[in-house]
Amino acid sequence: MDFELTDEQKAFRETLRAFVDKEILPVATEWEHSGRYPTEIVDKMKRMGLFGLSVPEEYGGMAADMVSFALVFEEIARGWMGVAGTIGSHSLACWMIARHGTEEQKRLHLADLASGARRTGIALTEPGAGTDLQGIQTRAVRDGDHYVVTGTKTWITNARHADPLPVLVKTSITEPAHKGMSVLLVDPSSDGFGVSRDLPKLGYKGTETCEVVLDEVRVPVSCLLGGVEGRGMQQVLGGLEIGRINIAARAVGVAQAAYDAALAYSRERTAFGQPIADFQAVQLKLADLATEIQAARLLTYWAASQADGGKRVDMEAGMAKYFASEVALKASLEAMRIHGGYGYSQEFVVERLYRDAPLMAIGEGTNDVQRLVIARALISGKGKVGW
Repeated sequence: MDFELTDEQKAFRETLRAFVDKEILPVATEWEHSGRYPTEIVDKMKRMGLFGLSVPEEYGGMAADMVSFALVFEEIARGWMGVAGTIGSHSLACWMIARHGTEEQKRLHLADLASGARRTGIALTEPGAGTDLQGIQTRAVRDGDHYVVTGTKTWITNARHADPLPVLVKTSITEPAHKGMSVLLVDPSSDGFGVSRDLPKLGYKGTETCEVVLDEVRVPVSCLLGGVEGRGMQQVLGGLEIGRINIAARAVGVAQAAYDAALAYSRERTAFGQPIADFQAVQLKLADLATEIQAARLLTYWAASQADGGKRVDMEAGMAKYFASEVALKASLEAMRIHGGYGYSQEFVVERLYRDAPLMAIGEGTNDVQRLVIARALISGKGKVGW
């Protein structure tokens, strides 16, 4: 049993940490408050090869192990969680294309996606269907060598940059519903495809989050992911396991940033003639946060290492995402309390962390859903706790 990163992973983490400290932290607060898109940061991530995290080496990608994958999202979210979202949805979609795409689809898309020349995302959620993906209404009707796609997707990251955009659709109406679901790789330049609006958000700023409308968009049959209808739900659920490791790692990054800010402030702020770090009430908060953040980190790395072993990690990723996101919520609030009134001010980073943290408890399946996934794995015997 080894709780240490490899030398290669440590070096990778140091590169990421230096990038965040130099390129993201100095501008995150100002750009987030002004609504400025982080173009320069995205361009730097392209040059670092981060858009190729989940792309095989044969297509120019990094083919990162899942622990290194988690390190990327932890470190970037420590600087600015919204920026992490830019490569989060992209990496999930790249993983799906690499894992399930036809050879032609891989050849057409993966090299450009790995370099960042093109980006992608994933269009699952609809105004009336989020947690219940089998309830989606977007239809794809076969018409010769094309599908005609009609529907609306919402909460789409990278919507204006995605090329192609994988879209979960119903290619047939069946019972159970998942047997009639497929993923189409939609060209955003197609007639009838449009970004209708940007969604106003509490946090998770810096990357666009949009509503996408597909009005009788004609999509070639060759753009059916994997070339076989009815496998979309299976393809998406596999990708979401990886997505939940991403979300768990982001939560760890946000929690770490909150703890770092709280610890630094407690050493600097004085009350009654001494630093507030000397007061037992503050010390207890810091001890709780440090312990819970490290537990969340280890749970996340454990899930990632299990994925590296080639096994299904629906339970493990669910545990990591559930626990780490709850820790992020607590850490951001406790950091705000330690800051007192200043924690409520936009001049200090903790108010942004407080706004960013809730998304991790919602995104990639709510925490209540994660608890059900965990419970079902345990009850069925597919998952277990202990040795």
